[in-house]
Amino acid sequence: MYSEFKLAPSILSADFSNLQGALQICDQGGADWIHVDVMDNQFVPNLTIGPPVVKSLRKSTKKFIDVHMMVINPENLVEPFARAGADNITFHIEASDNPEEVIDLIRSTGKMVGISLKPSTPFIEIMPYLDKIDLVLVMSVEPGFGGQGYIKDSTKRIAEIKKYLKDNCLERVQIQVDGGIKLHNAKEVILAGGDILVAGSEVFGSKNPQKVIKDFYASAKSINAS
Repeated sequence: MYSEFKLAPSILSADFSNLQGALQICDQGGADWIHVDVMDNQFVPNLTIGPPVVKSLRKSTKKFIDVHMMVINPENLVEPFARAGADNITFHIEASDNPEEVIDLIRSTGKMVGISLKPSTPFIEIMPYLDKIDLVLVMSVEPGFGGQGYIKDSTKRIAEIKKYLKDNCLERVQIQVDGGIKLHNAKEVILAGGDILVAGSEVFGSKNPQKVIKDFYASAKSINAS
């Protein structure tokens, strides 16, 4: 049931002067995805990176590059990130007046499509679009800053979304969880229905990040074996 678990280390928490080293850590640890947090200082109160960094990452890794756009007017950045080498592009439902248009635009680039929800946004907001996307990104912190604590109510929310997907024959839609993900709560999140966990400070803030990545996969495997 949990054999498809993936870890997506967030390079937002890596050393930006040595992103090549961050990619090597992900390789050595066995992470499946590389998570890229894009913030515009408008939708969220922080400013991070854009397509040029993704283009540089693409040249240095064959891993799946997962772009999470926390930006207003997400349609303006879809094609630049697609050209830069993103494999999945996720946008926030709260940032668009026409989500279907953004979904169609991402799909037209040949990339996977994700929709993200802030903790306070009702799940019903994205229900009309679930049959058109590949991934639901559940924010388990308020978007904008790394290193925040996991919002406990997120576990129930993940389980409710998982049940809805199953009950409506939408199990192909994966659930990604981002925010406050640690080794101590990974099992809880996976058991609730998380397919892909985003971890930033837990990985890149540790003394042995490669081992932390491996430990996440070990946690998922222990659930699968039980």
